[in-house]
Amino acid sequence: MSDDAASAFTQARHQGLASMRRALLDTASRLLAEEGPGALTMRRIAAAAGCSTTVLYTAFGGKDGLANALYREGFERLERRLTEAASRVERPDDPLAVATALAIAYRTSALEDRNYYGVMHLRAIPGFVPSAESVAFGNTTLGLLADAVRDGIAAGLLVPTDPEAVAEVLWAAAHGVVSLELAGHFPDPEIALDRYRTLTRAALGAFLADQGAVEPSSS
Repeated sequence: MSDDAASAFTQARHQGLASMRRALLDTASRLLAEEGPGALTMRRIAAAAGCSTTVLYTAFGGKDGLANALYREGFERLERRLTEAASRVERPDDPLAVATALAIAYRTSALEDRNYYGVMHLRAIPGFVPSAESVAFGNTTLGLLADAVRDGIAAGLLVPTDPEAVAEVLWAAAHGVVSLELAGHFPDPEIALDRYRTLTRAALGAFLADQGAVEPSSS
């Protein structure tokens, strides 16, 4: 049993059910990343967290419920980061500034919650299929970017086209670079950030009404 995980679970239990669930999910996601999907058994997770298997079954209903909770938790964390990033933009009326802030927050979320990112996007749990409700919730995060694109089109900053399609292209660019970074292909953080900035700016630039007006990214 991990003393750190057990301590975190004990503390979270006293803070309420939601905190306890998050502590259990953090333990499960860590085991998944360190030991692979074979570690996602109720017995193994309970031992690592310092709780009974009954607690896990009560919280998640079983392995499938646990996997779905990991998927949902990842998107909930991403949504919080994206929403917070958009709220901090100095020029909230500038859709390109908002889109840039969302791109930065996406990479930050992937790096800080990489164990969850694997469940969300990299099929870290073989055979796992998220529930329709969880998929719909996950899609709302892409909707935040689509809204920024829609505003950019309305303001004449982006070419008139399907906002959802543009958002998917921007997401694909961001996901591609982040996935390579998580896989260790860009071990130097500064180089990884540079590659991320370059590709995401190029993807956004393809849709600019004024091709010379690419919004500069910041770290």
